[in-house]
Amino acid sequence: MSRLVWVPKDGLGLLGPPPGDLEFVAFPDDPASDPRLGDVQALVPPMGMGSSGPAGQLPMLWGRMPKLQLIQTLSAGVDWIVGGVPEGVVLCSARGGHDRPVAEWVLAAILAGLKDLGGFRDDQLAERWESRTVAPLEGARVLLLGYGSIARAVERRLEPFGPAIDRVARHPRDGVNGWDALPQLLRANDVVVVLLPLTSETTGCVDADFLARMKPGALLVNAARGRLVDTDALLAALSEGRVRAVLDVTDPEPLPAGHPLWRAPGVLITPHVAGLAPDWQATVYALVRDQLARWSGGEPLRNVVDAGY
Repeated sequence: MSRLVWVPKDGLGLLGPPPGDLEFVAFPDDPASDPRLGDVQALVPPMGMGSSGPAGQLPMLWGRMPKLQLIQTLSAGVDWIVGGVPEGVVLCSARGGHDRPVAEWVLAAILAGLKDLGGFRDDQLAERWESRTVAPLEGARVLLLGYGSIARAVERRLEPFGPAIDRVARHPRDGVNGWDALPQLLRANDVVVVLLPLTSETTGCVDADFLARMKPGALLVNAARGRLVDTDALLAALSEGRVRAVLDVTDPEPLPAGHPLWRAPGVLITPHVAGLAPDWQATVYALVRDQLARWSGGEPLRNVVDAGY
């Protein structure tokens, strides 16, 4: 007997024929009323998670899915789902599936921030011709905060530009500093790139104290989650000219019209697009297909979420 897997509609063609004993069925628009809800054994929730849409119904469905064994996300981050996964169900992320585009965005953000492209764009719109010096990346010091697969991809792309690179993660290892080294490293780095997973421990970790410890005029780049940063503290630091920032994520998100972060000095914002390469679906669904083939064949799964990420 086949094992039922719900997958996003746009993934049916990209996933190809189901491996082994699996049956792929499109994630229904109204999963709560689907007659096969209780037969689902694996689930690939659609992208665009949150409180609205089909994915927002997931917490209400768990009690009606007694056969569910595996949840495989399309996103590298699992903060939107990890807290509600039923006991005994394995949760896996798409870690590694978004490395290239996010790493490229980070490199672009660092260069844009150091060269003040946001400020020059403001000058252009104001029809103002004002020359000023801009900072080099060669010889600068860049701190990668969070050292997973995306950070490693960022580091590879930074190397030809010649910066010094520091690494900090919650779990220190060879070449990677632990959290206790962060205060000293913040004072020494020209750029701080936030790539941490969002967990109860990391929420709001970029707070007023963190920002006060940064080198005066340093650049903060956030390509992870908006809630890692205390927005009020960041606004204060930006207004005082103590730091600059390039953000792909914000808190709140989407950033509402009229929010002071839109017009804060020294900040450049993109609308959570770092991972949206034209081929992201093909890349991520290849990862998902491999994972489902492993599950079907009883092989060890990759990217199993442990300790919240």
